[in-house]
Amino acid sequence: MDAALKRELLDKDRKRVWHPFTQMKDYAEQDHLLIEKAEGLYLYDADGNRYYDTVSSWWVNVHGHGHPRIKQAIARQLEETDHIMFSGFTHRPGIELADKLIGIVPPGLGKVFYSDNGSTAVEVALKMSFQYWRHVGRPEKAKFAFLEHSYHGDTLGAVSVGGVDLFHATFRPLLFDAHRVPSPDVRDWADGRPTAEAAEASVAAAIEAVRRLFEASADEIAGIIVEPMIQAAGSMRMHPAAYLAQLRELCTRYDVHLIADEIAVGFGRTGTMFACEQAGVTPDLLCLSKGLTAGMMPLAATLCTDKIYEAFYDDYETLKTFFHGHSFTGNPLACAVALESLRIFEDERVMDRVRTTSEALRARLPRFGEFSRHIANVRQLGLVAAFDLYEDAPSRRAYPFTERRGFKLYLEALREGLILRPLGDTIYYWLPHCTTVEQLDDIVERTCRVLERLGYR
Repeated sequence: MDAALKRELLDKDRKRVWHPFTQMKDYAEQDHLLIEKAEGLYLYDADGNRYYDTVSSWWVNVHGHGHPRIKQAIARQLEETDHIMFSGFTHRPGIELADKLIGIVPPGLGKVFYSDNGSTAVEVALKMSFQYWRHVGRPEKAKFAFLEHSYHGDTLGAVSVGGVDLFHATFRPLLFDAHRVPSPDVRDWADGRPTAEAAEASVAAAIEAVRRLFEASADEIAGIIVEPMIQAAGSMRMHPAAYLAQLRELCTRYDVHLIADEIAVGFGRTGTMFACEQAGVTPDLLCLSKGLTAGMMPLAATLCTDKIYEAFYDDYETLKTFFHGHSFTGNPLACAVALESLRIFEDERVMDRVRTTSEALRARLPRFGEFSRHIANVRQLGLVAAFDLYEDAPSRRAYPFTERRGFKLYLEALREGLILRPLGDTIYYWLPHCTTVEQLDDIVERTCRVLERLGYR
């Protein structure tokens, strides 16, 4: 890009644009990274520098940037329709995508409700659950439970069931009351996996907290929402599948809806198409977005059981209609992209590649043991891996948050051609499925060079 144009754009960016999750004062004298091109696993800035997109552009990109089949699908759909309303109208991409989704999600989910982003998928699930209990004559079941350290979006309903105080505490006066329960806290890891003792103890303690809550208050609880296997924004906290399996059992026993938020972890991120598969469970409501369109276009879906759907199915005069919708619900372009992405999963045997690369990633995690004085909790699930920075790792003494160690590492990693967007002092990979073993080797090697330069050995 021409230097004058680059400067003009960045000046306008600083003057006009308010970026998400960003203290804009950080960029008073420092430019945002101006991206001009994206291709495969790489992003290219306005100066032609190349960066590994190791965070999948905020956890959305699946097959790599600019996949030719996705671009062709958009072009084909534009020849037919761009956007049409989805109330009173329907279209082929929306119908075929719903049919395809029901064929691949955990069995028992029979209906698809479209929206346009992850937060709204969660809002839909909460409202469906709440309204369901009113329709079946149990209006007292009107509260929700959620896990500490959880993140389900930034709209007010989603924030009400959010457990990351840094993001959510400011808005508490605006929110509805909900029950917070402990999340599984696995601290002992070996080769990227929780030790058997740590896994069993963490699951037992967390499940017991839910059991006590349900025993005392299930009559007033509509549902509990959970991010299966990985609490992503909650510093990449990973928990065993046994927790999800036992949570499903408790929800069934106490008649509470299990709402699975797979917005981030769905579509192969954890090593299976959906994280719920690893526990062999079907939630009552399933929220999807991000990777649904391979990260190319905004689209979300909330799937529910036929039992929930049937509680809304009645004569209009009964006023059981689900009065909820979005202008861009079921956008044909986005649905066509999602369909093509699912075809790519099948045609290119994507999940086989995910499993191969996941094992390669696991085999390379011991490299971070070289930095054990300042790094701990090296963990992995599928193509997601993370570790935490400590002032003293053996004692788990954290750095003062004002030192912003994660942010400094992020800036240094840019010099190495890596995008390592931190969560506080948690550093992670959230790799696209197109990542090759050779690229993985390079990513790990560059990460180690960054850690070395910053003195973490």
